[in-house]
Amino acid sequence: MMNKFLVRLLFAVSLLACAISVQAQSTGKNAAATLQSKYQLLQGQLKSNQFNRPVYLDSKQTAEDVEGDVYSVVNYPFKTTRSALSQAANWCEILFLHLNVKYCSAAQGTSGNVMTVYAGKKTPQALEDAYRIDYQFRLAEATPDYMEALMTANAGPLGTSNYRIMLEAIPLGANRSFIHVKYSYSYGLMAKVAMQTYLGTLGSSKIGFTVEGEDESGKPLHVGGLRGAMERNTMRYYLAIDAYLKSINAPANEQLERRLREWFRSTEQYAPQLHEITQQQYLDMKRKEYERQKAG
Repeated sequence: MMNKFLVRLLFAVSLLACAISVQAQSTGKNAAATLQSKYQLLQGQLKSNQFNRPVYLDSKQTAEDVEGDVYSVVNYPFKTTRSALSQAANWCEILFLHLNVKYCSAAQGTSGNVMTVYAGKKTPQALEDAYRIDYQFRLAEATPDYMEALMTANAGPLGTSNYRIMLEAIPLGANRSFIHVKYSYSYGLMAKVAMQTYLGTLGSSKIGFTVEGEDESGKPLHVGGLRGAMERNTMRYYLAIDAYLKSINAPANEQLERRLREWFRSTEQYAPQLHEITQQQYLDMKRKEYERQKAG
């Protein structure tokens, strides 16, 4: 049986893997033009890919950092997309859909909006056993043709740092938007040990989406390790954004249930990478966690 420290290492790395962040980019007209150019460049990948939806996913890892990018066309007018993704409270509703996020609240602090996030295991867990990270939320840009939202945290558990998440979006005609979400964080020695422990035990058979080659029988070999973990969580958060957008026109008392069911249904489309628990286990856990979140 694993000791308590090892158990904490194993689900701490789940937090590290789902840590989301983004490097600041140019703003205003230049940023909108850059994103428009990226959309044009990715036409082929958005039309034909393994996701069967207009999504392009990428990731990279260095000795000290890991990051992921997802680009996607969403079938919502830019005004709707901008309004939904410009508020810290809405991002808490989005992040909460992830298995590892146990609690999220947004409040006005002395230096702006603060999002308090607790993350841990993919099963029910007391908040005192989860990890807390406080993100600063900032709406960096919001114009009729471009938006950028940024969340940052200087430090996290186990020597991690420089947590960032950035989302930017532009309109595509009257009824669609093009979004880009970029995640990144830095990690030190303790975090490397946690990651190696997880990837050598519970995470040893888990894969990402990028195909790096073929085995002897011609079957695709998918990226594993930390990049695989980043890709899995990049996809989970993209699906959370999509599930949130699909729920906003529902009656208020139905929105949570619609988001939960839509998120789980979507993740099961990519079961080799994303399946963890049954739908009933997920719904039971999240309903209870949401009641705890509402209670403060």
